[in-house]
Amino acid sequence: MDRKELENLIFDTYKIKGDNPFEEDFDTTVFRHVVSKKWFALVMNISKNKLGLNSEEKIDVVNFKCAPEVIESLAGEEPGIYRAYHMNKMHWLTVALDGSCDSDTVKWLLEISYDLTMPKKKNKREQ
Repeated sequence: MDRKELENLIFDTYKIKGDNPFEEDFDTTVFRHVVSKKWFALVMNISKNKLGLNSEEKIDVVNFKCAPEVIESLAGEEPGIYRAYHMNKMHWLTVALDGSCDSDTVKWLLEISYDLTMPKKKNKREQ
């Protein structure tokens, strides 16, 4: 899956378009929940060496929030999945958007990240 396919998937699934919150950085796109504004996906264009690869070539990546046990089982074990670049490595992972990671895995990780970052529902006693 590439960057455009991911952006289309997010829009088709959640009706959310990304925004570019960093001044003069139009390569970084954030996808947020509508109400809470919490991030569930961060798409960037970075050098491969930032993922521990021996190359200065640029690559599109996405960061997803995940449970620590998911990160432990996937990062470095599955093609195109790495410990998070530029985020908390215990709660986020980075996925290369170059086709090296299976599209079904990207969809699954997107769903996990979206669910984990949803606003908490208050129970009746808290209301």
